[in-house]
Amino acid sequence: MMKQTVESIRSSDRLLLEVVTGSRAYGTDTPESDIDLRGIFIMPRRQFFGLDYVDQVSDATNDETYYEIGRYIDLLMKSNPNLMELLFVERDCLRYRDPILDQITPELVLSRQCEQTFAGYAISQISKARGLNKKIVNPMDGPRKSILEFCYMVSGQGSVPLVSWLREKGMDQKHCGLVKIPHMRDAYGIFYSEDPEMEYRGVIRDETTTEVNVSSIPKGEEPVGWMTFNKDGFKKYCKEYREYQDWLENRNEARYSNNIEHGKNYDSKNLMHTFRLLDMAREIATESRLKVRRPNRDFLMRIRRGEFEYDDLIAMAEEKVNDIKAAYQRSDLPDFPDREKLHEILIQIRETKYLG
Repeated sequence: MMKQTVESIRSSDRLLLEVVTGSRAYGTDTPESDIDLRGIFIMPRRQFFGLDYVDQVSDATNDETYYEIGRYIDLLMKSNPNLMELLFVERDCLRYRDPILDQITPELVLSRQCEQTFAGYAISQISKARGLNKKIVNPMDGPRKSILEFCYMVSGQGSVPLVSWLREKGMDQKHCGLVKIPHMRDAYGIFYSEDPEMEYRGVIRDETTTEVNVSSIPKGEEPVGWMTFNKDGFKKYCKEYREYQDWLENRNEARYSNNIEHGKNYDSKNLMHTFRLLDMAREIATESRLKVRRPNRDFLMRIRRGEFEYDDLIAMAEEKVNDIKAAYQRSDLPDFPDREKLHEILIQIRETKYLG
């Protein structure tokens, strides 16, 4: 079997479409923008009918991705935004198009389903932007906090941090012994002795532990105080700490540096695409068409440059979401793409290419 590659698809008669996508198609590119290519191909007849079907081929960097016609039609029926755009790119982004694709017309693919796939995805990006904003504004660099910072001592009618209480008493957590108080969640009596024969285990074993220690306390010993452990708070903190460390490891440094430079503490490129998707969603509902080249480039580039306040952008986006919901309620679009017709077109394309 010949392995399917981007080069082998381009050099054969199996290529059906090749277009420039991404920022260059939207008109939001900068001098540093990559050239992203997407396309459609048809498998060789023998491989399609055999065991070697391949539905997608990409280069090593995923800057170039090509979809087998069957997979492409399937994604069209799911109103995938990135794949629907291939049908509507401007001529200057069109490198090759087989006339056989002219059968796939806008009225077959535009539907109410686009509200969820375009606007719904944009809403998820708003949530992502909020999460990133939180990471930038509240960095969690350095070692993870220990359990000791989530423990508190009862003091009068209130509480004080265990660390402060121990410091004030001149005590070391290593010489503490904890006993769980029955019928009270994460509450402990705390005992203290520097006598090694008492074998108190301390509040924690070390800074990396995720549970407090309990000790065996001899009868007759009196507690020196009462302690609570904010276990839920500690778990939440550990989850956010892990997510932050993963983000540090995987973040795009050039993009992060740009976000720091404009000083607005949000991923400006992410929010730019959020607004692009929201506008596209509304255009589909009100104009029954998809405009890939954005007419409001200046506004989108202002977002990318960080010229807006984060809270103002989120408020604007949420207002757009409400407007989009109303637009789809009024729209006369079908509920879903025309599955039956697209199914027939796929069969016709295969018959034409395989049987001539």
